[in-house]
Amino acid sequence: MKKIKILLVLIVAVLGFNSCEKDELVFTAKAPGEFAFTNNFLPQYVLTSATSANIGERFTWESQSFEVPVAVNYELQGSVTGDFTDLSIIGSTSGNDQAVTVGKLLSMAADAGLDNDPNTENPNTGDVYFRLRAYSGANAIETLSSVQTLTLFLPEIVDTGGGFAIASWGVVGSGYNDWGGAGPDGQFYTTAASGVIVSYVNLVTGDIKFRENNEWGGDVGDANLDGILDTDPDNNIAVTAGDYKITIDTNDMSYTIEPFSWGVVGSGYNNWSGDGKPLDAPFYTTSVPGVIVSYVNLLDGQIKFRENNTWGGDLGDANLDGILDADPDNNINVTAGDYKITINTNDNSYSIVPFSWGIVGNGYNNWGSGGLDAKLYYDYTTDTFKVGVKLIDGDIKIRPLNTWSGDLGDANLDGILDSDADNNIAVTAGHYLITMDLKDNSYSIVAAPVWGVVGSGYNNWGADGPDAALTEIQPGVMFGDDITLIDGDIKFRADNTWSGDLGDANADGILDADPDNNIAVTAGNYVVTIDFNDPDGPRYHLTKR
Repeated sequence: MKKIKILLVLIVAVLGFNSCEKDELVFTAKAPGEFAFTNNFLPQYVLTSATSANIGERFTWESQSFEVPVAVNYELQGSVTGDFTDLSIIGSTSGNDQAVTVGKLLSMAADAGLDNDPNTENPNTGDVYFRLRAYSGANAIETLSSVQTLTLFLPEIVDTGGGFAIASWGVVGSGYNDWGGAGPDGQFYTTAASGVIVSYVNLVTGDIKFRENNEWGGDVGDANLDGILDTDPDNNIAVTAGDYKITIDTNDMSYTIEPFSWGVVGSGYNNWSGDGKPLDAPFYTTSVPGVIVSYVNLLDGQIKFRENNTWGGDLGDANLDGILDADPDNNINVTAGDYKITINTNDNSYSIVPFSWGIVGNGYNNWGSGGLDAKLYYDYTTDTFKVGVKLIDGDIKIRPLNTWSGDLGDANLDGILDSDADNNIAVTAGHYLITMDLKDNSYSIVAAPVWGVVGSGYNNWGADGPDAALTEIQPGVMFGDDITLIDGDIKFRADNTWSGDLGDANADGILDADPDNNIAVTAGNYVVTIDFNDPDGPRYHLTKR
């Protein structure tokens, strides 16, 4: 019986093959259901010509099937109208991703009528649109993805005219640049008042005086401490550490040195700086006179801006027009995240844009699937961004806002970050200080001690993961924000090891290695600082936001 069945099967098969000689075998493709992009998109894409070559966004998607064994190709389409009557083909691929450069986004922004010129009526922000076409075969069986909107932002070019220019005078001294040995003098700028110049500087405890063109001869100080500059002997001016506004009237050589700092305050940062809360998030001067910037982690809430951590003259934006004012009800609503806040004190304009850079890779967080990127913090003393981080053997790169948009690596291994293909940076396990300079895209990875928070209040004394790393943002100053603790105890240690760990047995704000020195904490979001430069010993600040 088995032999008969087998014979029948063979007969049927032969008949089937013979029929194929007369009729073609035809597959009918079925279009798949609607599909969408799988990458995360930014709330806003900040575009500058200086970064034209960088990747603005990398679109990704899942493979589509037309239920037949044929190849599927993909075509990324762009539109500035949204209805795709003006569609342009960004690129075609058989893969699952397609990068779009900042330059292409700038071109689309121009087509949409956007520009960065504050003297035109054209807006500097607007939307463009993307969709994906999946198709197969010569007859182009196809399906289209859902439309994705990208909001573009072109920072307006700041015109620094109006009498503001670099003056010939500068600040020199042990309180600023080690009497010129550690760099150029702190610059003064002209003002609208004839003969009145101003400098915004960060000083350390020491002495200063003033001189022209970074040269000795004719330098002036204040021997009599009468507010009038002179060339007398022993005329150094004693100063203490802090941010200052120095004004000189060259018409009569009178001068003032007054504390000066702008900061971010509010429920969106430090709970309006109530008792025990962090000081305002500081602003820093830039190379543009009157333009200051803050890199800050915000919470859901409201913010405004004020001088010297005190109320009086604080500014917000009651009209939501991008111009700061002192009107009632001028709090500015913000959502949680990392931001760059810029204020132009010449006209009180401001901007708040998402901003952060972080370390990603299988050498740190499994390319993002194992947690957020290691955030780089701003160091105003070197105008660079830094992060202290524990790495494992693998590869890393640096990317903005925890997303695959404008990620950077080093394809040439020349110490300059680029967006080339195959630009992963190989690393070996250890603790490192990684520094990035956005002025020239240079970077460094240097082995260095990394202090962190350990305890039952964070990671079960190290059993549940690495310590919360702090970054040396200035020499001897360790910092971390957005650190979430639970009820328990903590202390501080270097390189995730029990060697020289520090706590606070006396509860006096000074770290020590005494027995029973655990620091009790309650659940919340914290800003953490350790200052190893304090003459009384390592002073720490652990403040809940």
